[in-house]
Amino acid sequence: MQRPARNTTSGFTLIELLVTVAIIGILAAIAVPGYRDYVQRGKVTEAHATLSDLRLRAEKWFADNRSYVVGTPDWRTVTGTKYFTYSCGTPTATAYTCTATGAAAEGMSGFVFTINESNTRTSTFSSPSSWTTPSPNTCWVRRKGDGC
Repeated sequence: MQRPARNTTSGFTLIELLVTVAIIGILAAIAVPGYRDYVQRGKVTEAHATLSDLRLRAEKWFADNRSYVVGTPDWRTVTGTKYFTYSCGTPTATAYTCTATGAAAEGMSGFVFTINESNTRTSTFSSPSSWTTPSPNTCWVRRKGDGC
């Protein structure tokens, strides 16, 4: 006697696929913002390192010339940066302030860091950045949610 043929199918049911898609969506909703913050923290180090280098060059210039007024070579020249633009304005004999402003094309719009001749550092964040400007503003914030 022959048995009737079984109707065997293989694959996933619609419910199984929907559950999998929902789990992937939840994981992505958690992981993507964390990854974005991680990438921004990496980009912020460029500003801190470059501003620190500018300060060292300014102090060396001052030690040699007893003034921050620019000569040749210009201690304010910055090359090879990607995420920030740098400006030290026009220094006086006894003062300067250097600023790193985030490049919008690199996702750093709204990030501004400064340093001056007395090594006073500030961090300012404006829209669309989700980082918060610290109070008191006397340091360089290194990650979202940090304070001074």
